[in-house]
This record gives sequence, structure tokens and C-alpha cells, in this order.
Amino acid sequence: MGTTDGMRVTVKLFATLQKGRAGEEALELSPSTTVGQAMSAIGIPEDQVTLIFLNGRHAKTGEELSDGDTLALFPPVGGG
Repeated sequence: MGTTDGMRVTVKLFATLQKGRAGEEALELSPSTTVGQAMSAIGIPEDQVTLIFLNGRHAKTGEELSDGDTLALFPPVGGG
């Protein structure tokens, strides 16, 4: 059986999303993996993320990732 080539994506977590996790990690994912699927793979529920940046541009959970992408995830930010 042949193997499917994977892709490598860097995920950066900010603020409270880092709690109990690495602040940055490289993931090996299958081609056609979406932002939402990558979040699930590292155990981050969509309701804990309010800002998503893919290669420095605003993104949504349904967008497909590509090899070499950088995904940055931010939680809700409180102010005072």
C-alpha cells in the first residue's frame, strides 16, 4: 500500500490557549485538512477561539491548509 504525503503546518497559540499546551508546535497533517480540523487535532474547541490568522491573514475554520502554512489562534480578549 502507498502512503499519503502529509503536510507540515506551524500552529501558534496565544494567551489562555497556551495553558497546558506548547505556545508553538509543528503539526503533520493530511492534505485538505481544514483550520477547524487542525484545531480539533490539538484539542482546541472552536468556541475557545475568536481570531484565526492563516499566514498573517484573517481566516475561517472551513479554510483548507497547505504545506508550510502558519496558523495563529487567539482566544476571546477581555478588557477593562
